[in-house]
This record gives sequence, structure tokens and C-alpha cells, in this order.
Amino acid sequence: MVAFSHTDTGTSESEWAASGVAALPELPLSADELAGMTFVVLAAHPDDETLGAGGFLAKLHAAGTAVEVLLCTAGEASHPDSPTTTPEQLAAVRLTEFHAAVSGLAPDATWRFLELPDGQLAANTESIAEALRATVAGRPAETVAIVAPYRHDGHTDHDTLGSIAADVATQGGHGLLEYPIWYWLWAGPDDSTWNSWVRVPLTDQDRRAKALAMRAHTSQTGPLSDQPGDETLLSDTFLEHFSRPWETFAWHPSKAGTNSAADAERIFDEVHAKEDDPWSYTTSWYERRKRALTLAALPEESYESGLELGCSIGTLSEELAQRCQHFLGVDASSAALAQATERLSRFPSAETRHLTMPGEWPEGTFDLVVLSETGYYLSPDELTELLARIEASTRPGGTLVLCHWRHPISGWQLDAEAVHAMARHQLGWPTHGLYREKDFMLEILLAPERTP
Repeated sequence: MVAFSHTDTGTSESEWAASGVAALPELPLSADELAGMTFVVLAAHPDDETLGAGGFLAKLHAAGTAVEVLLCTAGEASHPDSPTTTPEQLAAVRLTEFHAAVSGLAPDATWRFLELPDGQLAANTESIAEALRATVAGRPAETVAIVAPYRHDGHTDHDTLGSIAADVATQGGHGLLEYPIWYWLWAGPDDSTWNSWVRVPLTDQDRRAKALAMRAHTSQTGPLSDQPGDETLLSDTFLEHFSRPWETFAWHPSKAGTNSAADAERIFDEVHAKEDDPWSYTTSWYERRKRALTLAALPEESYESGLELGCSIGTLSEELAQRCQHFLGVDASSAALAQATERLSRFPSAETRHLTMPGEWPEGTFDLVVLSETGYYLSPDELTELLARIEASTRPGGTLVLCHWRHPISGWQLDAEAVHAMARHQLGWPTHGLYREKDFMLEILLAPERTP
């Protein structure tokens, strides 16, 4: 448990603003996708819902999304030394504030108060889990997402509630959005946890709704009286973290109906049957720029033998082939591979092969292996096997290139951060270079040289 007090100065918003948090990828759910879902929002105390997810609630309302809120406690312990207000009186005040805030953010939302004691959610985990399971029951798993406090937020009630939400989401195959609150106070930009999170941009209307809802929580944003023990709980400097034009979440997509390598050939053949270039590899500036960065990041000017895993239609392949004495591009989609084969036909030492990885694997060894936009189309077990094959096939001192889109991939279990983290951990190879921006990350790992 993190030790902190709400009176701590903590990390300033200017420090967070300079950290790059504004460049986090956006939550990959469109307004149409949101409209077809139900979001169950958990709050440990009144005001959690507004601080952490108020703008998102307003956005959900605008999209016509069904929203249900479970409030666990009345927050009656926020001013334990108040000489003017008893815990019972404060509970009544805070419930009224909560109703006003939620009504302003999402007027059509329904909410339920679980009547649990403030500060004691850890002793009530089963009753909370039962209430949450009952709320999400009876709907297709992929149509329900849970929104809850970040499970490592540092407040015992937040951590407990976040852990319960994570367990229920995992068991039921639901998507999960975790919102940090006190994390912004006690953590700092050097804590890498936030690097894997996503942003939800807020419109001016979303921000106005959130600001109005926050003002409804007057018992927390102003003093109860001018007497000691009735001081303001949430300072203006702390509230600056929640006036951003976006909100930040740890996003865990639904695992219901997730795919694996066994599905890749069918899925990508269907995609390429509809369009020759479904991801605009040949025309998109994003794709052309990313290829240029990838090629520029290669530490060697030329390689003896290169392997591209998941070469698709071969746009990167024909650039790599010019840097390799021998080059092999493999892909599970025969439709995509036909285009790659045609692109590589002018390079006598380049070839393609139809393989579904990691079960199928080319013979030989390589001093360049490229895994671009492919790792997250595998299950964790499949990626583990793939990395083992890469390790066995890469020559000492060889180069491994990892490049992946940083937004969550709907229908698949992994994302860019997970793929790269698994590669670093399993291989243990040193990172030669790492480039990360809002939309993608590019990393170069070098296989160890053979020891004498």
C-alpha cells in the first residue's frame, strides 16, 4: 500500500504535462461501438466517478450508451475530526451530492447504493463481487465493460474495488477500464505504469459537464466550516489533474471471443479478399513514415539473411530485401502473400513462404528478424513459442526488430506494450534502441554475441 496523505503536495500537473501523458493512444472505441454497449461504473466513494470518469460518463450519455453505477460507500469518513458534522450527516450530504453529479453527467444512468462502510471495503469483497456479477449477468460478455478505480491507486477502498472489478472482468470476459485518482498525486512520470494506458479525449461539452459535476461535490471541494477538522479535502492543485481535456484509463479489452494464430489465415484472407491494401500500406503517410523509421533504426547497413514474420502484402519486405543478401517473408494469409511475392519478384535472393506461426517455422538461421504489427495477433502462449523460435533461429549478435501499433486490438488478447514486454523478459536481450510515440512503438533488440 502506498503511504500518502491528501495534504501532500505530490506531483504537480505541470510535471505530468511535460511527461508525454498527452501522447498516450486513444481508447479504440468509436461512438457507434460505445452506443451498443453497457458500462457498469464502480465508485468507492461519492466523487470518485466524477474525478476519474466524469467526462467519460458524459461522453457515454451523448453516445446513447447504457450506464449503470454502483456506489459502495457514502464517503462518511472523509472528515473524521469534524466538530460540526457527524458521519451520518455527512453521508446524507454526500449521497445528495453524488445524485446531483451523476444526474448531470449521465441523466439516463441508473445507480445503486451498496451501503457499505467507508474505509472497509476490504472486509466486504464478496458482497461487492456478488453485486457486480448480478449487474453484468444476462448480457453477452463483449457488450459489457466495467469501469472501476485503478487497482493500485494507493487508497485501500480504491485498490480493493479495482481488484474485485478486475477479477469479475477476467472471469466473465468483460472489458475493463481502470481510472486512477490518487495515483496522480503520489506517483510521478518516472513510474512507467502509465505508459501502457489510454486516453479518452473530452469535448468542450464533456468538460463542462465534468466541471459542473465536480462543483456538486461541495463537501470535498470546499470546507465544511471554518473550524479545524472541517478543512477542504481536495485542494485546487490536486483538482488540476482532473481538468485535462482527456481522461486516462488502464484499458483491458474484452477477452470474450478472442482470436489466436489459428484464426489468422481465415481472418486476413477475408480482409484481403475485400481490398488489395486494407491498411493503406502503400498510400498512408503514417505507414510510409513508420517504414522509414524502421529502416533507419536498423543498426547494420546490410545483413546476410533476413526474416520478416507477418510480411502481409510486402511493402516493408521490398525495402528490407535491399538490405539483405538473402531475404524471406512469411505470412499466414495466402491472399496477402500473393502481393508480397509479386513485389519481391525483382529480387532474385528474396522469397516468400506461406506459414502459420508459431506452429510452422522456416529452416535456417538469420541475422535479422522483423516482427512488425504481428505479435498481438497471437495468444500469450503462442507468442511465448514464437519468441523461443526466434531465439533459436537468430545468429549471435543478430538484430530483432519489434514494431507495433500502440492502440488495443479488438478481438485479440495482447497489445503492443505486452508484446514488447514479453520479448524483453523472455529473451533477456539488450535493447539497442526504443522509440515510442502516440500511435506506435519501435524497438531494436540485439542477440548476445557467442561467448568464446
